[in-house]
Amino acid sequence: RWLPAAMVAPTPVSALLHAVAVVKVGVFSVLKVVVYIFGLDLLTDSGVNLWLAYVAGFSLVVASLVAMTKDNLKARLAYSTIGQLAYITLGAALATPNSIIGGGMHIAMHAVGKITLFFCAGAIYVGAHKKNISDMRGLGRQMPFTFGAFLLASVSIIGLPPGGGAWSKWFLAVGTVETHQYLLTAALMVSSLLNIAYLVPIPMLAFMGKPKTDESHSDDAHGHEADEHDSHHHAPTDGIHEAPMMCVVPLCITAIGSVALFFAADWIYEALLPITQTPNS
Repeated sequence: RWLPAAMVAPTPVSALLHAVAVVKVGVFSVLKVVVYIFGLDLLTDSGVNLWLAYVAGFSLVVASLVAMTKDNLKARLAYSTIGQLAYITLGAALATPNSIIGGGMHIAMHAVGKITLFFCAGAIYVGAHKKNISDMRGLGRQMPFTFGAFLLASVSIIGLPPGGGAWSKWFLAVGTVETHQYLLTAALMVSSLLNIAYLVPIPMLAFMGKPKTDESHSDDAHGHEADEHDSHHHAPTDGIHEAPMMCVVPLCITAIGSVALFFAADWIYEALLPITQTPNS
């Protein structure tokens, strides 16, 4: 419950909380405890890990459903983070080599993708003073780099090529099949579809939607003043009006990074492989 409440923080701080530092420490610790304290063989042989797997499966679906209801961009990304962390917990709870690798890979994939999304949210606020998704209609024509980066990061979070998240979600899905937990396989698939439903419409609305007009002025007694206001409102939609360069350049770099991780998956896989080959396994 504290994670969405932390949205009152400035966007760079939110990015740090949600993508890199605080929440990642938690799921990293879960993976360490599962692998090095309990051991994969003990958990898979006893079956005591399944309750955690189903809690994680429930969390990743419900968090995605809640995210769809949020119009505030940072709030939507906050509930998305809860769902994505549940993927990592699910990988640990399944306690198979593939699921552990998938959970470990998702720490890196989600970190780069989600920090991009929060950087984009900050750039949108700085450049256009918009917080709500419904107000971002047509904004992509003003901020093409920001919303282009948002789309690339969304592809990775969803788990589609060429986003790095495609590999981590693949290994997690393999882990659910190996343990014959097909209900959890379905939860992964449903959650990924929900990821599409709450992320992709944002850049699509920005690039393809018509800019919102203040319809309340149409019935105003001062009709002439309303027309002047509307014309002034539409004027900035011509041309590119991105946030300052120091806002846009970092999000472009991290967006490229979310794609680069797709091609660097072999290196990440090789780095994670030894943790599944402990003496206890």
